[in-house]
Order: sequence, then C-alpha cells, then structure tokens
Amino acid sequence: MTEDRQNRRYPQNLQGVLQLAIDAGSGAEGPAPVEAISEERSAWLRKALADVCKEQMDEVEQMKQCLAFLNKEEVNGEGDGEDEDERESVFELLSDLCENLDNARDLMVLGGLDVCVSKYLCHAQSRLRWNAAQLIAVCAQNMPQVQAHLLKISALPKLLQLTDSDPHPTVRVKALYAVSCLVREQDTGLEAFLSHDGFSMLMRGMQSEHEKLQTKSAFLLVNLLTSHPEHKDTVVSMGMVQQLVSVLRAPHSPFHEHVLGALCCLVEDCVKGLTDCRDPSLGLDELLRLRARELHGKEESREEVEFCERLRMACFCGHQPDDHVMDR
Repeated sequence: MTEDRQNRRYPQNLQGVLQLAIDAGSGAEGPAPVEAISEERSAWLRKALADVCKEQMDEVEQMKQCLAFLNKEEVNGEGDGEDEDERESVFELLSDLCENLDNARDLMVLGGLDVCVSKYLCHAQSRLRWNAAQLIAVCAQNMPQVQAHLLKISALPKLLQLTDSDPHPTVRVKALYAVSCLVREQDTGLEAFLSHDGFSMLMRGMQSEHEKLQTKSAFLLVNLLTSHPEHKDTVVSMGMVQQLVSVLRAPHSPFHEHVLGALCCLVEDCVKGLTDCRDPSLGLDELLRLRARELHGKEESREEVEFCERLRMACFCGHQPDDHVMDR
C-alpha cells in the first residue's frame, strides 16, 4: 500500500485535476497517463471556473446589500409592518446564502454577525429576534472561526437570556439552537456556557410549557453530558434528577421520552445520580412500571418504553444497563 502511494501521481494544476476526474469516471484500472487537454476543453474549464467565481462574487454583493439594509435606520425609529417584512426577508436570504460555509465566513468578515448580536437579538419585534438567532446558528454550525468570533463579541450570554426568558416561544427555540451550535464540540463555548449557569437554563427549559423547547433542552443536556461525563455530578447536585422525575409526573407528553433518556444518562457511571433515582420518596420505580404498562404495545412509544425498562434495570434490579444511552 505504501508503494502504491509513492507511485501515485497527484495533480499539480487544474489540468491535472480535470484529467484525474476523467480517469475516475472512466472506471479504468490504474491511473491513465496524463495528456494535454484540448484547447476546446481548456476553454470550457476556464469558463466554468470563471462562472463559479462570478457566482460567488455575486453572493458576496448580495450579502453586502442585505447588510446595508439591515443597518439602515428603521421607519419611525422602530419600524412598521412593511419594513419589518422586508427585514425578515433579508434575514431569510442571508440564512440561505450562509448554508455555504464560505459565505458564512464572509458574512462574519463583513460585520453581519456583529449587527445580529448588537441590534437584532434585542429588537422589539420577536420575528426579527428569532431570525437573527437563526442566522447566527446557521453561520456557527461546524465553523470554529465563526464560533470563536461570536464568543468574543459576547453572543452567548444574550442567547442564553433569550432562551431563558423571551416572551415568544419561537425566539426561545431559535436562541437555544444557536446556543447549541456554540457549545457542542466547542470547549471554549462550553466553558462560557458553564460560567453562565447554562445547565440551570436547560433545566428551566425542560420545565417550560413549550414542548419544542422542552425537547431541545433535553437533547442538548444529553449531548453535553454524553460528550463531557465529568459534568454529571455537577448537574445531579443541582437537583436535576428530582426535577426530571417531577416533569415525568405531569400529564403524559411525547417529550417524556427525552426526559427518560436524560435520566438514563445521569445514572450511567454516576453514583450520585443512581442514588438520587433510588430515593424512595421519588417513587420512581412504581412510576416507571406504570408508564411502561400504559404505553405497552404502542409502536410510537416503543423507545420510551425501552428507556423505562433501562432505567428500572439500572436503578432497581442491581446492575447497570449494558449499553450507553444513545446520543439523541
């Protein structure tokens, strides 16, 4: 295999790249000898590359125009319905453009994320707040450079505050989405999240009346504790087990599947989590038996029943579950 790598000829220019693609498409065994491409094909390639560059440049120009509009003073100082509609459309266009990672980076360089954080996360209109949070999330996904910039300009505390207390549920959900994009697989973001008591925010999210916020809060909790099990003791010491069991005692909701998943996560390799679940005053054993009986045979509740059984085995049958809770 080492000899194959040494003998392999890697393309050194665009002509070589094109030839490599042709060879791969031909299905021929072994690399074909590199030959000069024809003038016609060379001209086609140059045009294709020019079109790609032009399209990218056009997108940057679109983003510049969008930012010029977002920076413009609003009608009557606070905006009217038509002006808000236009700004919302601008945010939607930017979110579409920034699905392209290069555009997300360019928007950061152009100052677009600064505008989102300084002006629109605190905007009086809820739809502009949640559109700003959505754009931040799109740009931050899998982009360490963008994540670092957003953390530097203190986006995370504002997003946590919106998640925790904004009066509009969509704003809270979109803000939590942006928080997730800044802290998952991001050590600096996680440190900032912890310094702002982020786990307490997730607990309150799971206790809210909005199912989507409850579900996403539970999902992020399980993800963070699965990736960073060293924080389980901290979370358990906050009374998380008692709070989650209390949520389970509310009228049944599909969200309870995620609550049970979080409890399974908290008892794995965490003695205090296991001890808290076994506390007779919680009545968890009987609650899990009852829930499993109620949902038995319902295909849509199959995973919730499995979580009930896994949690009972871990807490009340003398041994830990065999497999780790899924990263849901």
